Amino acid sequence: MLPSKDSFALIYTGIITIGFFVAGVFDVLDYFIVQVLLYIGVSLLFIYLFFIVTNNKNKNHLK
Repeated sequence: MLPSKDSFALIYTGIITIGFFVAGVFDVLDYFIVQVLLYIGVSLLFIYLFFIVTNNKNKNHLK
């Protein structure tokens, strides 16, 4: 079973946070490739959250 949209976004946010933490602890955050990978991850999260908000169908309302 796949996680819901909200839990998927939370899991992805946690992975990005752990990525920034680990990169900071090991002093590799100054490397360009690490910065690019982390910022691409954040950008993809924002795009995913944008699609969640724009495609949110409210099922409790009448048409």
